[in-house]
Amino acid sequence: MASYVLTDVANDLWVESFSLSSNDVGGGATPWSVTKRALKGGRRDGVDLVRLDNGAFSIDIVPTRGMSLRQGHYNGNRVGWTSAVTDGPVNPKFVNLQNWGGLGWLEGYDEMLVRCGLENMGSPYQETATSADGTSRDILYGLHGKIGNIPAHKVAVHFDPKTSEITVEGEVDESKPFAPQIRLATKLTTTPGSNKIHVRDEYINLRESPSEMQVLYHWNFGTPYLEAGAKVIAPFKTVLPRDARAQADLDTFDTYRAPEAGYAEQVYFFELYGEEKGGRTIAMLKGTKGDKAVVLRFSIEALPAFTVWKNTAGLKEGYVTGLEPSTSYPNAKPFEKARNRVLTLPPGGSHVVETTLELLSSSESVASVEAEIKSLQRAAAVIHKKPVEPFAPEA
Repeated sequence: MASYVLTDVANDLWVESFSLSSNDVGGGATPWSVTKRALKGGRRDGVDLVRLDNGAFSIDIVPTRGMSLRQGHYNGNRVGWTSAVTDGPVNPKFVNLQNWGGLGWLEGYDEMLVRCGLENMGSPYQETATSADGTSRDILYGLHGKIGNIPAHKVAVHFDPKTSEITVEGEVDESKPFAPQIRLATKLTTTPGSNKIHVRDEYINLRESPSEMQVLYHWNFGTPYLEAGAKVIAPFKTVLPRDARAQADLDTFDTYRAPEAGYAEQVYFFELYGEEKGGRTIAMLKGTKGDKAVVLRFSIEALPAFTVWKNTAGLKEGYVTGLEPSTSYPNAKPFEKARNRVLTLPPGGSHVVETTLELLSSSESVASVEAEIKSLQRAAAVIHKKPVEPFAPEA
């Protein structure tokens, strides 16, 4: 295996620019490349950007922003969305997570995939914490936590000539004294000419005592996959609106509108069916004509909760939907903890999550995945007309 280290803080190593292609390692008939550069100017100044192009599907990885996936392209289509953050990717040093009463996370939010967590995720909340010495203080926990705004301390690129796998690997630590200390060790893997990228994340407790954690995978898609009449399809087991705003359009929870200036977001919570062994499941955003789609594959054993965020606002306001598998629902952490949905990692323990993004570009491939989803649907979904326990605070 050919391996190249781009960042290794422990050994004081950082490479400003990098380029590797199929020509360099005899990577087969399909041309591919991995490049890295440091961005300059505006709020993106100092951001590292790694572009992984397998010859059919290209994706931008942002080590400076928690190894997020920002934008991609496949078959001439953009994969991602257009955020109101117009000058991203934003260096985390310009993001104040405490702004707007804990909503400052939005100041840098423009990724296709951003992980939310790890100490907390979901709605902002405030609580009084008591230290070991008996003193107490009020703490504001911001929207979706910190991991997406922490730079990776280790980044490497690998090519395996036996499997033709191209991998970008990174490590991000969310750690401080008197708090959870968790390492995200991620591997983003594809093969030349593939329509897929596989994300394997391991969350490792670095402490000698237990650490709580939450993580939500905020996969975000806009045009051309999101459009009027597009649908989200999955093996729904339970469906409910998060709040009164979502309750108003429950009858069309799975269908999207055209862009609408000033649209107020709607959020729906789900349980999904999965395979009986391993819990593997599928969620798909299907285009109106049924000839293109984005597909997420994951396991409900690792990510038992699923959320759909519908934000069909104006194109300049952020026309987007989020397909969001997670360890718990994006309610405030105290609510989730009271219902035993917050993970606790033992000393040295870990939690492994694997997700695969798949891009479809034909009616036949879309129909095939839709049939897969149908095969997982063991019974009709239970649809709650309003927020209910234990999934959400009751209205």
